[in-house]
Amino acid sequence: MEYWKVDWLHDFQSEPTTLFNEIGDDGYEVRKVQHYRDGRKLKADALHESAEIGLSEIPVGAIEDVAGQPEFRATLITGVAFEEAWRSASWVTRGPDSAYR
Repeated sequence: MEYWKVDWLHDFQSEPTTLFNEIGDDGYEVRKVQHYRDGRKLKADALHESAEIGLSEIPVGAIEDVAGQPEFRATLITGVAFEEAWRSASWVTRGPDSAYR
C-alpha cells in the first residue's frame, strides 16, 4: 500500500482542496478522504461511494506524475497519517444525490 496526501490548488468552491488516498499494489484507490473549503471531510471505499465522492475507476499512476502538475502538491504519507484522516471523515449521508451506489 501507498498513502498519498494531495493538495489541489484551485478556486472551485464545490471541489475538494485536499485528498488522502490509500493506493493498493495494483495502483487502484482502496480508500479516499476529501477535505472541502466549507470544513466537510468525506470518505469513500469500494462499498460506500456517492455522487460527491468515489474511487477512481482507473489506476492512479505514479505520485511523481501527480506532483509534477502545477495544480497539485502531492506527497507520500504514512499509513498512520492516512488513518487519522480516515477517522476524522464522515460517510456522505445527506441529499438526494448522495445515496450510496
